[in-house]
Amino acid sequence: MRIISGKARGTKLYTLEGMQTRPTLDRVRESLFNIIQSDIQDAIILDLFAGSGAIGLEAISRGAKKAIFCDKEKSAINIIKKNIEKTHFEEKSEIYNMDYKECIEEIKHKKIDIVYIDPPYGTDYVLKSVKQMIDLQIVNDETIMIIETDDEKRIIQEIEKINIKITDIRIYGRVHMIFIKTS
Repeated sequence: MRIISGKARGTKLYTLEGMQTRPTLDRVRESLFNIIQSDIQDAIILDLFAGSGAIGLEAISRGAKKAIFCDKEKSAINIIKKNIEKTHFEEKSEIYNMDYKECIEEIKHKKIDIVYIDPPYGTDYVLKSVKQMIDLQIVNDETIMIIETDDEKRIIQEIEKINIKITDIRIYGRVHMIFIKTS
């Protein structure tokens, strides 16, 4: 896995061993960033369930003002820290080693421009995290939220329960990216 474009282009990133995380493939990340490129400049990104931190680091490399990385796994946080050091993005990074609910509560005073949500598959964390961010007004109708899942139908049924609109859906093999905004 590597940074695809921007200041840190070509930098190889450390990844987690084992089956606990599923790194977003380079081709999927490249497609994602082609879609949101015009929204990245000076944006604040929340990389929820960050894993290796590749999404947030790619965003910084392409001009984001800051990336907030959240993962409750200590092993993931260690990899994120190594990747931040390797890309020299320490001043543009915030790291939270805690559960996503605690992290959202912790950053409730911030306004987030782009949220990337890639929770463990088969959980209800998408619904809970989006609802909490809306309730705490971390996101607004300008915020782009992207959900990575392998179960598009279930996720859409869950998020239809809250005040959001689906703006786009992209499919890359098993990976579905659902783009949403508040209504």
